[in-house]
Amino acid sequence: MKIVLKNLTKKFPGRGRKAKDVIAVNNFDFEIPDGKLIGLLGPSGCGKSTALNLICGLLKPTEGKIFFDETDVTDLPPENRGVGMVFQNYALYPHLTVRQNIRFPLENLKGAERPSKEEMEKKVLFAAKLVQIEEYMDRKPKELSGGQQQRVAIARALVKMPRVLLMDEPLSNLDARLRLQTREEIRRIQKETGITTIFVTHDQDEAMSISDMIVVMEAGVVQQIGRPQDVYDEPVNLFVAKFLGTPPINLFRGEVRNQEIRIGDSVVGRAQGVADQEVTVGIRPEGFLLQEDGPLAVNMTALEVMGRDVSIVSTHKESLNPVIRSIISAENNVRAGAGPVRFAVKPNKLFIFRKDTGERL
Repeated sequence: MKIVLKNLTKKFPGRGRKAKDVIAVNNFDFEIPDGKLIGLLGPSGCGKSTALNLICGLLKPTEGKIFFDETDVTDLPPENRGVGMVFQNYALYPHLTVRQNIRFPLENLKGAERPSKEEMEKKVLFAAKLVQIEEYMDRKPKELSGGQQQRVAIARALVKMPRVLLMDEPLSNLDARLRLQTREEIRRIQKETGITTIFVTHDQDEAMSISDMIVVMEAGVVQQIGRPQDVYDEPVNLFVAKFLGTPPINLFRGEVRNQEIRIGDSVVGRAQGVADQEVTVGIRPEGFLLQEDGPLAVNMTALEVMGRDVSIVSTHKESLNPVIRSIISAENNVRAGAGPVRFAVKPNKLFIFRKDTGERL
């Protein structure tokens, strides 16, 4: 199922007589290809859940249109859109068993769409096997772990084999190990079913690891759309560069002078065709090369061992971050302790942004 969003806008009325309307989603244009998993990514309050609720039909847009393939579903109620929804808090019925929770959407169907009891049981068992919870069918939700409850919620959304699967931060209530395991399961299920899926999260690791494409949003506005690696490698502005990456990108006060990128007195790269100006310089943590005569000198304060890599924690007078993190191979002979360290910078991990707008140069 292809989903097309055209100029999608949602405004909420402000509180108080003089309060302005709040624009939660602002002129969202996007075509979601059939059978892909799309990650809607951004900080809390950026409009990603609102966009999901507009697609689902729980909210009506102030402006714009929503199409499923060539069908305009903008004014269609949620129950007629053929969507499955998975919520952050599971939303399972505590008095029903796993089997009954999964079967519930089928029992609500009417007329010719309502399957027979035998067909219901087959569909329920198929959905349960898909998420690997068939051995827990007679348990109540309180007898399950958080990860198992979320699998039941996914099975319930899948039992009708919806045309579109919508997931609103489904992993937020799980611990770190379960999050990793469950997101891998979500990817597997999406691949097996081929259902167009939209996955809302504020966790960039989740979005980048399982999505075919990501949409980065801020304050209701789409900042960038693309393949996860492409967005990471080629951020269009400072917000996207800062939001993607763990550890986050290192930022410095800098300038372009004679087409050279300078941090203080250090020339760390070239900016062909860029006029002289003050800029914000960004360097990814993996963009540092330990080099005795490197142009960028920092003051190392700590060494964090991470196994195959080490992270040099340092400071610099032009740094906009409290500390600089430089990830290098553990094969480098670096001794723990304070002192000066010099780096060269990989050109493909070095970015410059306008000081006023944050636009990438």
